Amino acid sequence: MARDGCLARVAAGFAVGGAVGGAVGAVYGTYEAIRFKGFDMLSRVSLRRRQNAGFQHNFNMLPFSLFGLSLTNICFLHNRHRFHDWVAELLSTSPSLTIQVNGFLGFSHGICTADPAGLEHLLRSNFSNYVKGTRFQSVLCDLLGNGIFNVDGELWFAQRRISIHEFKTTSLKNFISDTVQSQLATRLIPCLSSACKNQEVVDLQDVLRWFTFDNICNVAFGVDPAWLDSKNDDQTSLSSSFVRAFDYAVEISSHRLLLPFPVVWKIKRLLNIGSEKHYKKAIRIINDYALKIILSKEQSCQNKDGTERECHQDLLSRFVHSSLDLEFYDVDEKRRFLRDIVISFILAGKDSTSTALTWFFWLIAGHPHCERLIYNELAAASPGKFPSIFSYDKLKELNYLHAALSESLRLFPPIPINSRLAMSSDTLSNGTYVRKGWFADYSAYAMGRMERLWGADCREFRPERWLDENGVFQPCDQFKFPVFHCGPRMCLGKEMAYVQMKSIAAAMMYKFEVVAVDGGGCPERIVNPPYTHSLFLKMKGGLPVRLKRREEVTA
Repeated sequence: MARDGCLARVAAGFAVGGAVGGAVGAVYGTYEAIRFKGFDMLSRVSLRRRQNAGFQHNFNMLPFSLFGLSLTNICFLHNRHRFHDWVAELLSTSPSLTIQVNGFLGFSHGICTADPAGLEHLLRSNFSNYVKGTRFQSVLCDLLGNGIFNVDGELWFAQRRISIHEFKTTSLKNFISDTVQSQLATRLIPCLSSACKNQEVVDLQDVLRWFTFDNICNVAFGVDPAWLDSKNDDQTSLSSSFVRAFDYAVEISSHRLLLPFPVVWKIKRLLNIGSEKHYKKAIRIINDYALKIILSKEQSCQNKDGTERECHQDLLSRFVHSSLDLEFYDVDEKRRFLRDIVISFILAGKDSTSTALTWFFWLIAGHPHCERLIYNELAAASPGKFPSIFSYDKLKELNYLHAALSESLRLFPPIPINSRLAMSSDTLSNGTYVRKGWFADYSAYAMGRMERLWGADCREFRPERWLDENGVFQPCDQFKFPVFHCGPRMCLGKEMAYVQMKSIAAAMMYKFEVVAVDGGGCPERIVNPPYTHSLFLKMKGGLPVRLKRREEVTA
C-alpha cells in the first residue's frame, strides 16, 4: 500500500477517547500544536508569566531568525525525538503552566496550557467560545463527514443528545461487555496461546490494534471483520477490504493534518494523483460498505408492513431507531447522517484503546511488583479456571487494576495534545490573553508530568496514588486528568473504555506473564519513552513480547 512520507509532527486527536472511545473527537486535536514544527518551528515560544500585581504579561522570548538558524530551531532539532517531553518542560517553567506560541512571520498565534483552571475555562466555563473550527472539518470531511467529532454547534448538539441517550442504556453497556468477553474467549486468548505454545515473539501493539478494531466494528456495526482471526485468510472479502481501506483513510487523513502546507494535499486531490487518488478509492470502499450495512439495518428494524420492530444492540441499529424523530431532507440525507456518526465512533475507538493498553503492558513489564499485585487481585476475584474471563461485576471490584490503568493513562494518554480555536478574544483565569482566531491547545501528556499537579514523583509509575487508605479507587478531577477530554464534550465512552481495557488486561494477565523483549517501562526508561510523532501516542517500533503461561510462572 502506497504511503506518503511526511515530516512527523505533534499528535492530537480523542476522546472515545479515548478509549471506546476514547479520546474521542480529539483526533483533530492538534493541527495547531503541530505548528511547533514544520514551517512554524521557526517560532518564538514565550513563557507567559503572571505578575504579583494584577495580570500584567511578561514574555521571555526565544529569538527566531528569518533564515531558520534560531535558538528555537536548534532546541527543536535537539528535542524532536522527545517532543512531548520538551513541551512539558517548557510548560513547567511557566508560573501559570501556560506558554504562548507565535508562528514564523506571524502566520499563526496561540497558547498551550497545562493549567487545570485554564483548561476548565477553555472546555467548560467559556465552552461556546472555543470550537474545533473549519480547518479540521475540511481535512476530515471525506472520512467523517458531519459526524459528531467533526462539527460544532447544532449539528454537534443533535448527535450528542442521541449518543448520550444510547450510551446511558444498560442494554448497550451489557452488549459491549458481552462482545468484549466473547471475543476474548474465542479470539484474543487463543491467538496469544498459540504464540505462547510456539514460543513466538509477537508485536503486542499490533495484536491489540487488530483485536480492538474487530471489537469496535462489532459494537458499532454489528459486523465482525475477524481481522485477528488466524483462520480468516480471505483477504479479498468485503470486510477485509473495509479494514484495509479504513486503515489507509485514517493514515492519509493524519498526513493531511500534519502537512505544513495544506495546499499540497489539495492540489494532489484536484489532480487525483498519489496518496489522494488512493484515498478517494478508500473512501469509496468505506461508503459502499457502510451503505450496505445501513440498508440491512433499516430492513431488520422494520416489519413487512413498515411498522417498527425491536432492533439489534449495535450502535448503528440504535441510531437507526433513535433518528426516527429527526427531520431529514430525504432518505439519502438520513443515511449519510447514520454513516457519519457510526464511522466517527469507529475512528474514536480504533486506536485509542490499543494505544493505551500497549503503554500499560510496557509499564507493567518494567514494574514486576505492580504486576504481582494485579495478579494477586485477579486471583482473589477469579472463578478459578483458565482462561478466566471476568464478568462486568467482577471487573468493578478490581481497584488496583483500575488504578494501574489510570496511572498508565496519566503518563501516556493516547491523545497527547488537543486543540481549540478562539471565536472571540478572551482572558483565561490565570491571566493568559487569547486573541480572536488564536489556537488554544492543552497537553494532556504534559499535565501528567507537572510536579505542581502530581507531586515530586509525577514521572514515576505509582498506581497507589489513585487509591485511598482502604485500597479503593479514587477518581481524579477531569481538568487535572483530561485524558477523556472535559466539559460538555467529555468522552461518552469513558466507562465502557475502562470496561474494555480492564477486560483485556485481566484476561491476559491472569493467563500469561507478558515479558517485554526490551525489558519494558522501568523507571529509567519512563523519562525517555519510545513514542512516535503521530495523531496517537503510539509506541515506536511496536511492543515485541514473549508470553509465559501462569501455570509455568507459578510452578
